[in-house]
Amino acid sequence: MMTWLLHNISSIIICVVLIAVIASIIAYIVRNKRQGKTSCGCGCKSCALRDSCHGKKI
Repeated sequence: MMTWLLHNISSIIICVVLIAVIASIIAYIVRNKRQGKTSCGCGCKSCALRDSCHGKKI
């Protein structure tokens, strides 16, 4: 088992880093969604589809 870990340590480190990056991206998207921020990066005042995109807030 130890020899397998030593032979594959670089692949394991790369996988851990990639998983951490993907998890942080997902957390960032979820946090922005909960705060009501849009993902398009532009204002929604003049957008024709603003009601279907964000829905009506009460």
